[in-house]
Amino acid sequence: MSGDAISKAHLRAIYRQARAEFPEECCGFLVGTGADAELVPCKNRQNQLHALDPVEHPRTAANGYNIGGKELLTLVRSFESERPATIIYHSHPKVGAYFSEEDTRAAIAAGYEIDYLVVDVQEHEVVEAKLFRRDGDGYVEIARFDGEAV
Repeated sequence: MSGDAISKAHLRAIYRQARAEFPEECCGFLVGTGADAELVPCKNRQNQLHALDPVEHPRTAANGYNIGGKELLTLVRSFESERPATIIYHSHPKVGAYFSEEDTRAAIAAGYEIDYLVVDVQEHEVVEAKLFRRDGDGYVEIARFDGEAV
């Protein structure tokens, strides 16, 4: 999969979600590729997990995301369908579009063969987004997308 697998309309929708949920991380995934892909915005459950057990879940939605419930079930079931999820996305409020050590640990633990889009969202704009793919024990940038003042 390459960066052209994300349509401009989907990027714009992801950017709007990132701005709407700022200063917390947004999250979701894409099922399929290109113009035929379906965008599935998700609820970030990280604050709920943190409230239930702050020792086990020290991060809040300000610097972490968690897809759960029916949305996670939809994601997992897609991998056994004719239209699997191809990209999981989340935003990084105020800190830039990079694949963090925590992102790497979580992605490797999940074990999904999927690319990850990270959105750099700031107070008044989305600066950029970067698409990452697993390479050995880490993730490498495979595409970059310009941001927007949304």
